[in-house]
Amino acid sequence: MNRYSIPQGRPVLSAIKPYVPGKPLEEAERELGLKNMVKLASNENPLGPSPKALQAILDKAGSINQYPDSSSRSLRLALAGHLGLSPDQLLIGNGSDEIFKMIALAYLTPEHQAVMAAPTFSEYEFVVLVAGAAARKVALKDFTHDLEAMQAEINHFTKLVFICNPNNPTGTIVTKAALDRFLAAVPPEVLVVLDEAYREYVTDPGFPDGMEYIRRGQANLIVLRTFSKIYGLAGLRVGYAAAVPEVIAWINRVKEPFNVNSLAQAAAMAALADASHLNLSCQVNEAGKNYLYQKLAELGLEFIPTQANFVLINVKGNSRLVYDQLLRRGVIVRAGEPFGLDQWIRVTIGTLGQMERFCHALAQVGDGS
Repeated sequence: MNRYSIPQGRPVLSAIKPYVPGKPLEEAERELGLKNMVKLASNENPLGPSPKALQAILDKAGSINQYPDSSSRSLRLALAGHLGLSPDQLLIGNGSDEIFKMIALAYLTPEHQAVMAAPTFSEYEFVVLVAGAAARKVALKDFTHDLEAMQAEINHFTKLVFICNPNNPTGTIVTKAALDRFLAAVPPEVLVVLDEAYREYVTDPGFPDGMEYIRRGQANLIVLRTFSKIYGLAGLRVGYAAAVPEVIAWINRVKEPFNVNSLAQAAAMAALADASHLNLSCQVNEAGKNYLYQKLAELGLEFIPTQANFVLINVKGNSRLVYDQLLRRGVIVRAGEPFGLDQWIRVTIGTLGQMERFCHALAQVGDGS
């Protein structure tokens, strides 16, 4: 036996592409020798967290020698009251990402497949492949989920269907009418995973409230939301899911104990109670979006109207080159290349000042200066 041989891992993992996050602000500034860069790559709230959430962290900090509540009971009670659900219909995770993985581990085997759009949030494919199952991708239609085509892809091997609403990276939505038709047609043994990470930003009256289906007892649906986006707690990692109690109980079988730290639980409860910060965040997003739309039209650039806090923009060229040029001008965006959108960039909607700086930099890239 060769004592220098390397232990071999699971072969199925060789098909997994590592997640490519947005470049951290500190790393970019260190590499480029720049200061006061603007990060518009990860769809974070430019206002930061609620002051009430920050105070809750300080108040709780003295007890971090103790393990957190493994069931996040107080947070589940607060969410239950907020959503009109019961606590046994809720599951708290270390970000929505952990919940996606729990769902995959709870429901998928190598004999199963999961259906999802393309492009959409890459974590769906990641957790499916980690579970050893197959990912069936269905191309978007007019940059929106093609639910009819996704329904046609469902067969007796299908266990999960992922729907990102609004979709990342396009910002488009599935309407209530379309979702009603889809849920009525999906076999009861197939679990539909509805990711509503950006739903607080939506203004379209045709947008469905995923929690309403849960209140009505839709047994094959699980709805996910997060505190990472509009609530400004991305660094603490808190997501949650809602479903009928039987689905929640089954997923809880694969949940790690103490998966959500005590500071995160306290901050999430405080953020949930701060309606003024949420409303202000929505107002800032709308103002930034309207400004961005106007400037992109002046630059003659195509973009996809969004219902989220980011905009997908056609830069009419190699998105990686545009990303690099913007980076050198102190603005971090997301190149569309990982999404299969080689001529597009995704830009987080920031404050008016941040949008002005981005548009100025983009215009410089466009005129070659």
